[in-house]
Amino acid sequence: MKIYLVGGAVRDRILQRAPGDRDWVVVGASQAQMEALGYKAVGRDFPVFLHPDTGEEYALARTERKSGRGYRGFVVDADPSVTLEDDLLRRDFTINAIACDEATGALVDPYGGVRDIEQRVLRHVGPAFVEDPLRVLRAARFMARFAPLGFTVAPETLDLMRQIADSGELDALVPERVWQELRRALTCAQPSAFLRTLHDAGALRAILPELDALYGVPQRAEFHPEVDTGVHQEMVSDMAARLAPGDDLIGFAALTHDLGKGLTPPDEWPRHPQHEQRGLAPLAALCDRLKVPLEHRQLAEAVCRDHLNVHRLDELRDATVLALLSRCDGFRRPERIAQIALCCEADKRGRLGFEDSDYPQGATLNRLHQAALAIQARDLDLTHLKGPAVGDALARARTQAIGAVR
Repeated sequence: MKIYLVGGAVRDRILQRAPGDRDWVVVGASQAQMEALGYKAVGRDFPVFLHPDTGEEYALARTERKSGRGYRGFVVDADPSVTLEDDLLRRDFTINAIACDEATGALVDPYGGVRDIEQRVLRHVGPAFVEDPLRVLRAARFMARFAPLGFTVAPETLDLMRQIADSGELDALVPERVWQELRRALTCAQPSAFLRTLHDAGALRAILPELDALYGVPQRAEFHPEVDTGVHQEMVSDMAARLAPGDDLIGFAALTHDLGKGLTPPDEWPRHPQHEQRGLAPLAALCDRLKVPLEHRQLAEAVCRDHLNVHRLDELRDATVLALLSRCDGFRRPERIAQIALCCEADKRGRLGFEDSDYPQGATLNRLHQAALAIQARDLDLTHLKGPAVGDALARARTQAIGAVR
């Protein structure tokens, strides 16, 4: 029996990045032997065990054979005769198909993963890559993580991703797994690489058709020098990652703020009247399909509906500002207003030439919100008021507070 450290921990060590969880592969052992050594079996689809002391995952070396549709349609063989090279061959990318001998520290790299790390290339390991549609999403997510380091997708790998997209296999991905990969991509430094990789592979239209519809849609050049709405969305997503690193809640709301532009009739281009309202329907469809958490959905709805109002905040009347704050649930969920301000800043600065521009509307929105939030019903003389009159009095007081700090 031999044990090897595999996957991301080895890759990140070579990249001199902080490693995440460590995964181990065991060659030449059976399930009975592992359990006799005190390992606890936890794998449902293939033999995985928890180390009795560290709790880390140890999997028996295995091969996989395609047996059905989707990414679960595989027959697994974890016989003790399976070699380390066999196990590494079933992995997705060469940079994840490197092992480190636990005893000696020597690297085992049969498929050129170290070379591809040095050359900053994301390349598939073998032809079996096309058997698992989930790998298209994983490639895009890895690009969101590693594009800042200079990584690109190997042309031959992109060709295989296009084959998967054309085959219709992406339809077999379960919504929860798509959301998981999207959410993780939004926490990376360059989410635009996730979108761009899927779009270049012809896969975005199957996975996120509402976003795919933005590419090729023109905007007014005086406001959007980048012109293409899809390019604008890429820039907004990257700006959101810059303003709120690792925050998938901000990332999702920024990602979906302009979906209405994909529904603008071409005869109205490059203008997009009422795109805020038009965007609510495709946003709802996306959230329903991927079973997006309610918190993400509600913030995204607020940003989609009101981002233009925040942009022109200085033009709004005091009462209109109060209505915006109330509509966005800013009194029951006060943290939401600062989140909306960040998303709107990402929208403003996610434009060619505007990346380093100021966004005073964000600070103004937060200041007006705090002024209104400071007025509570308990602080007012409501002695002679009942029912709706109480709410009207509170609204008047909050409107006056907003006006006092403008």
